[in-house]
Amino acid sequence: MTEAQQTAAVPVPPPPSAGGPTGPAPIPLLSPREGVPPVIADLEALTERIEAFAGGAGPVAVDAERASGYRYGQRAYLVQLRREGAGTALIDPVACPDLSALGEALAPHEWVLHAAGQDLPCLREAGMVPGRLFDTELAGRLAGFARVGLGVMVETVLGYSLEKGHSAADWSTRPLPEPWLRYAALDVELLVELRDALEEELREQGKLEWAMEEFAAIATAPPAPPRQDPWRRTSGMHKVRRRRQLAAVRELWWARDGMARERDLSPGKVLSDAAIVAAAQAMPRDLRALAALPGFGPRMGRRRLQQWLAAVERAAELPESDLPQPGRQPSGPPPPRAWAEKDPAAAARLTAARTAVTARAEELNLPQENLLTPDTVRRLCWEPPTGGGEEEIRAALRGLGAREWQIEQTTDLLARALAAGD
Repeated sequence: MTEAQQTAAVPVPPPPSAGGPTGPAPIPLLSPREGVPPVIADLEALTERIEAFAGGAGPVAVDAERASGYRYGQRAYLVQLRREGAGTALIDPVACPDLSALGEALAPHEWVLHAAGQDLPCLREAGMVPGRLFDTELAGRLAGFARVGLGVMVETVLGYSLEKGHSAADWSTRPLPEPWLRYAALDVELLVELRDALEEELREQGKLEWAMEEFAAIATAPPAPPRQDPWRRTSGMHKVRRRRQLAAVRELWWARDGMARERDLSPGKVLSDAAIVAAAQAMPRDLRALAALPGFGPRMGRRRLQQWLAAVERAAELPESDLPQPGRQPSGPPPPRAWAEKDPAAAARLTAARTAVTARAEELNLPQENLLTPDTVRRLCWEPPTGGGEEEIRAALRGLGAREWQIEQTTDLLARALAAGD
């Protein structure tokens, strides 16, 4: 190990504030302090590492790598762990798909993740669910850091630069290249040290209890329900106006989804959104017309073209009663641009509330959306609670999912804002 690598294994104290780096150039973190561990790909090795991690000390750094853009779904293709007394582990969840025993062994301990919302779904799919967690990305936001990517945070707070370049790799590749494994191991190398520095920063700012409320909400949140009408998220949908064309988008989307699931490919690798929209707009009646459209070129086989044409034909044959409507009825208030015409008083409330929440967020040095989500503000202003007093507003905010610290920081200013429309 080089002198630089040995030095990089020793964390440095955090800067006195959440501003940008002002000291010397960051030290490159070139290799994990114990080297790159072998990938765990069998039950015997997994059992040994579970025992080692259960006997470790302190929080557990956790990360996962997916193959977004390459494979169907968002499953994990590598799970990385690090804990004092246990070192670093790299686990292949393809070879070891059931990690519930590992999850149970680690559940009593705090898990440290960066951008936990991205990794928790795929970890849960493998059987790993935290009891407690610390999200270093969210901690950075609450502490007022302008940039909260892992590399930037490690550099700003700890003074080290992480290797970049493999985050968008196809992690379903087997065997995984050694440089990728080194990159993955480094992602958890200093995660606990970053957590400790951010905890101290939040404590000094008087925000640690707020962060703990946020982390508890993430850890206890149920899995997100499936999206309704996911086909409506097709890029370029705004170009499709007629209901039968919308039906073609829907049929093509579901046909693509089935093929992608069967072949374990990202849907975009099976057929692009642009091709779906082009076919829906043209409504081709034969293979020749379909093949002439963008995205259905000569490299696409006849059998596949027939499958896409069959989807368009299904849409063409649907009775009018089965055609989708141009847009879904929104479950919440209308777009804010329409408020002035639909309800001028609500528009006045929204303007006052947005201004007040933004000002309070600036005072607290945190993003406005972390103080109170824009959707919460809109819903409260569109249908204010009966009475409009602070207790009614507190109850309404709780019903909309706001945390207690958010309620404490915003109830008074929202009460004044809601009165602006009376």
